[in-house]
Amino acid sequence: MRAIRILLVAFLAITAASLPAPDTARAASRAAIDADARVTLDQFFKRIINGRELANKAEAILVFPSIVKAGIGIGGEYGEGVMHVRGQTSGYYNIIGASFGFQLGIQTRSVIIMFMTPSALAGFQSRAGFEVGVDGSVALITIGVAGQIDTNNILDPIIGFVFNNKGLMYNLTLEGTKITRIRH
Repeated sequence: MRAIRILLVAFLAITAASLPAPDTARAASRAAIDADARVTLDQFFKRIINGRELANKAEAILVFPSIVKAGIGIGGEYGEGVMHVRGQTSGYYNIIGASFGFQLGIQTRSVIIMFMTPSALAGFQSRAGFEVGVDGSVALITIGVAGQIDTNNILDPIIGFVFNNKGLMYNLTLEGTKITRIRH
């Protein structure tokens, strides 16, 4: 039992050290975040047939190209992204989360969050930090046959897409994650 605890502490220490720190001094450059976000949006538009139509209806789009989640029993996740309001960059954000329960391994994923109404966007922007599930909910959209979604029936003010899951863990939730603006 003691050996398992030592391994757990060692793994968590190594994992924590390998994840980017959430402070602005270590934040990725704006150019790197922008380039990764463009690639992520291109992948999204290729995978989701009417994704561009939905994006055009959105007030703003928040793109997190790579969120890394790691853990053994206790896990953490971190990623950086960019918000586009009507096609213009309006800020850079990080997403941080912790989780407890059965989990083992490392996973990366991309997340796109669309703000479909002006009031949803204003509510997000008015907070110093936005905790999903507390300050507002994000309805995760499932992709239908042949990568199509029904954009006419989406009525939620904030919607999200999680894709590019790679790794040993699989978790399609954003509940409990906190999104905070990065000051470059």
